[in-house]
Amino acid sequence: MKVKIEKQKESEESIRFHFDGLQMSDRVRQLLDLSNGSQSEVIAFQKKRGMELFQLREGDTGSSAVQVVALTTRIQQMQTHLAKHRKDYSGKRGLEAMYVRRRKVLDYMERKDFESYRKVVKSLGLMR
Repeated sequence: MKVKIEKQKESEESIRFHFDGLQMSDRVRQLLDLSNGSQSEVIAFQKKRGMELFQLREGDTGSSAVQVVALTTRIQQMQTHLAKHRKDYSGKRGLEAMYVRRRKVLDYMERKDFESYRKVVKSLGLMR
């Protein structure tokens, strides 16, 4: 895991539209920087970075740890949405369903792969 974190720090490229690795001027790089992106682009980038930390192989989206990371980012997104839109009761219901789903995946991880469970809970800062 430390190796993956170091690898992410080395490739600090946060360029939109998947233009990573291209030769471009500073002005174009500033234009395509993630700080100029929309909120959905920033959230997608954060989710991708978090999922890359716990992937067992390239393109892994189904392992339990990756599912927990994906659910946690969606939960955080819904929490910010509900802070602004307090009367969105269907959104609140969906958020509670995501809490239950994440808890079930974490319970499964705790039973089957305790070391992975501890890493995920510690790195995401979950209260369990």
